[in-house]
Amino acid sequence: MLKERKPNRMAGFDYGRDALYFVTSCVQDRVCCFGAVSAGKMMRNRYGDIAHEQWEWLQTQYPYIVSHEFIVMPNHIHGVLEINRDHVGTGRDLSVPEINRDHVGTGRDLSVPEIKIKSLSELMGAYKTTTSKKIHLSGYPEFQWQRSFHDHIIRDEKSYHNIVHYIRENASKWKGDKFYSIVL
Repeated sequence: MLKERKPNRMAGFDYGRDALYFVTSCVQDRVCCFGAVSAGKMMRNRYGDIAHEQWEWLQTQYPYIVSHEFIVMPNHIHGVLEINRDHVGTGRDLSVPEINRDHVGTGRDLSVPEIKIKSLSELMGAYKTTTSKKIHLSGYPEFQWQRSFHDHIIRDEKSYHNIVHYIRENASKWKGDKFYSIVL
């Protein structure tokens, strides 16, 4: 008999809407493959560098994404991602569509393709898939992420500052971390 999984996402919440999200994703079996913590500092190896580079890639691939804080730990990542349509980088405010004279009254300029905003799950899927492929190609074909990821919708400034502080201090508190593992 399969154990029923607890739903990961808040029912009824649109995870593609503009918001700040705290995300955590772990390596399968908490294998420490991204590097090690030494003297309270995270020392990434080549696989950890890939995990970091792919987080940066998310922001270039999806211009409505803003990373507020991010860390690669030995066996997991933490990040604060913001979905923000105002950061699309078209040089104009997307909330006020330009009107093409041929389509007056439609509410949008049909000569400019509409940008589909990916949900948080789709963004994390893209991150985990591209990271896995690059790690496999760089010499670690057994690498796997744990299924799914943890998220928290950041609703106020106090929560935001607490989470950012937690991420920044994560390496210095590694041995007391709930993800601490010496599995290599």
